[in-house]
Amino acid sequence: MLSDRKKIYLACGATDLRKNIDALSALVRESFKLDPYSDTMFVFCNKSRDIIKILEWDGDGFWLHMKKIEHGRFNWPDTAGETATMDLTHLELEILIGSTRLRSKLKRKIILQPNIA
Repeated sequence: MLSDRKKIYLACGATDLRKNIDALSALVRESFKLDPYSDTMFVFCNKSRDIIKILEWDGDGFWLHMKKIEHGRFNWPDTAGETATMDLTHLELEILIGSTRLRSKLKRKIILQPNIA
């Protein structure tokens, strides 16, 4: 999925994730004025920030990747406009996808005891 050659666009704000592949690709084309058939990944998040979908064209068909987290929320940029996009690096996408795991690890109290021999 995370090919270093692909561009990544994040759809700022909330997206109705009941949309299927056809509706999301139409959103990319009509609202963002981008080509859903390009070598690009488009990342969407719902209003409650607990589900993301990634639309990706692989040359002969679309992939729709989805992640729903059970606890917490994704850190997602809010904007006033529904057509705002942000380009991401691959590292930023990986951090975004894994940010809830990091937050849960930071909430735990971990005390390291030195080895005393």
